[in-house]
Amino acid sequence: MTEHTARPVASLHRGTIPLLISIPHVGTHLPDDIAATMHAVARELDDTDWHLDRLYGFAKDLGASILTPSHSRYVVDLNRPPDGASLYPGRDTTGLFPVDTFDKAPLYLDGQAPDAAAQAARRDRYWQPYHDALRQELDRLKREHGRVLLWEAHSIRSVVPRLFDGRLPDFNFGTADDRSARPGLATLLADRVVQHGGYSAVGNGRFKGGYITRHYGTPERGFHAVQLELTQISYMEETSPYAYDDAKAHAIEPLLKALVTDALAFCTQG
Repeated sequence: MTEHTARPVASLHRGTIPLLISIPHVGTHLPDDIAATMHAVARELDDTDWHLDRLYGFAKDLGASILTPSHSRYVVDLNRPPDGASLYPGRDTTGLFPVDTFDKAPLYLDGQAPDAAAQAARRDRYWQPYHDALRQELDRLKREHGRVLLWEAHSIRSVVPRLFDGRLPDFNFGTADDRSARPGLATLLADRVVQHGGYSAVGNGRFKGGYITRHYGTPERGFHAVQLELTQISYMEETSPYAYDDAKAHAIEPLLKALVTDALAFCTQG
């Protein structure tokens, strides 16, 4: 049995309520053939959305569906368009097939970055199955409930000069400027965080939602999508070995659960 057939590309837990939580950057696996073309820094997996499957552990008890990948975003970025078009034209960012880290450290050995054929193979092998599973689960929930909320779970270091100036707010809600979900959702969620106290928040700021939010969020058809980009300092250590901080996670989890619940009600009821 080969590595490609032994390891699933995506894992889906099917829930019972109209909520799908997608965590596209939590994967950490680098296939051996790809890792052999890369610098050692790639194996550090620095740009992973660490521990989000653990932080969102409450979601199964809520009855949510949960979709996670096995492979690292360094293999292919599941939250980028399949044609590689920039989500933020004019801004420096990483692409569908990242060639460097958020800190601009090269990922590939000289001449080893994937060519067009290798990119096409990765799209077919890793990107497409995740999106097929995402589409199918959203459609199932829509058939059963009439409306559905897609919650895109992401996290990032609080300071990444390449991507934004200064320190990022703790909670960054994106609904593509109100186009991917019922208008007002991002503002409602950011206001709830501020009212809670202890954390900062913004709606449709630097992170307005990536490809998944923008592509699958069609509220006029009953599909609502919101992305949360959460600062990692809110629940873990931001430096290697990127340890989970139980005390911080325990403090933030009730708020996160309330936000998910509020968003679901806002988008699917009434």
